[in-house]
Amino acid sequence: MSRLPRRLRPWFRRLPVVARLVLAVAVTMSLVLAGAAGLVYWRVQTALDRQLNDDLTTYQRSLDQAVRDGVQPPPGPSGSLQQVLDARGRVLVSSAALRDRPLLSVAELGATAHGATVRRDVGSLLPITSDTLRLQARRVTVGGQGRIVIAAVRRGHRDEALRELLAQLALASGLTLIAASYVGYRTARAALRPVERYRAGAAGLADGAQNLRLDVPADRDDEITRLGHTLNHMLDRLEASAERERRFVADASHELRTPLTLMRAELDVALHRPRSADELAETLRSVDTEVQRLIDLSDALLDLEELGTTQHISRASAGLAGLLAAAVAPHLRTAGLEGRAVTVEAPGTEVDVDTRWLRPAIGNLLDNALRHATGDVRLTAAVHEGRLRLCVTDEGTGFPPEFLPRAFDRFARAEASRTGRGSGLGLAFVQAVAAAHGGTAHAENTGHGARVVLDLPC
Repeated sequence: MSRLPRRLRPWFRRLPVVARLVLAVAVTMSLVLAGAAGLVYWRVQTALDRQLNDDLTTYQRSLDQAVRDGVQPPPGPSGSLQQVLDARGRVLVSSAALRDRPLLSVAELGATAHGATVRRDVGSLLPITSDTLRLQARRVTVGGQGRIVIAAVRRGHRDEALRELLAQLALASGLTLIAASYVGYRTARAALRPVERYRAGAAGLADGAQNLRLDVPADRDDEITRLGHTLNHMLDRLEASAERERRFVADASHELRTPLTLMRAELDVALHRPRSADELAETLRSVDTEVQRLIDLSDALLDLEELGTTQHISRASAGLAGLLAAAVAPHLRTAGLEGRAVTVEAPGTEVDVDTRWLRPAIGNLLDNALRHATGDVRLTAAVHEGRLRLCVTDEGTGFPPEFLPRAFDRFARAEASRTGRGSGLGLAFVQAVAAAHGGTAHAENTGHGARVVLDLPC
């Protein structure tokens, strides 16, 4: 159908899929049937013409010999006719059915007089005409004078056979085309019926249906079935995504409400009665803390949104040791005030990563370890077969077992730390950075603390 005229293509594309398939089948079958019918007709016509020409040639020879010998022409095949003309085209001898009817044109007479053999048909196959003939004319010399001998045979039986063949081919082709179109229609409808069910299911989902899944046969493995499984998988992902979004909105509302409520309470207390300058300063410091908490939360959400919508991160070659040193430096003072150490073990090699995102991700891991654990913190890095493995290990009590499966969810925090500092977005940011690099992040307990591992292609 790509060969359709340009003006017909919009009309064809507007047709339903079933109609387009049936039309394609019908057009293709029409071409095939027309070709097959044409081949059959040509073979039969060739055989009939060969037989007719053989009879005509044999009869012509006998007529030529009879004219040369000056004897009565012998009888020819059934329905044969004859005519003998002089050099000027006057009829000397003619079958009774022909009488003096001229069979040759002036040009044909001239060609025959110069020695050419003329063969042609009189009358046509369609529409039906009477006295259809095939004639052959040749020049014969008799007693030094030229004669034109015309042999003719009737084509009635031959034409009737061809007309009957045309009618049978047309009937057979028409019935075959109808049957093929019907089978194509039924096949297309049956093949697209699951697609219509899937469309109805998608329409139900658009109308707000919950927990919708498509009915996919379990005993098949064709393209439509695989489409159904893919759509069901997509619905699973959409439902999980919607659930995460609902949980995100609920958690974000809670996280935003808490500092706003505290600020409102502080301001209400400050405005309830006159306060000293020291008390007002303390109130402002408390409000400033909550404002900073809101800013940190907004920045974290914006970073996560940017990571989620960025198609490609900007990788560049960077020294691994320098990258880790830059990530650790802001946390050394905090660790020193608490009497803790942060150690780094890294090879002096180059890695191909986006330092803009990886450095704060490492910083989040160090901040979590310093905030929620005890003892020293160890950051190790190793490069093997094109992959960078970063581990941050602490000496605390580790993650609660029930918290590990959701440690990287947004706003996920262990119950013991929900009242502490932090928004619960640190590990979610770490996982987003790992995913943006095409890697993974996971957390585990070591028996002597917790370990968070980043595995990235570099």
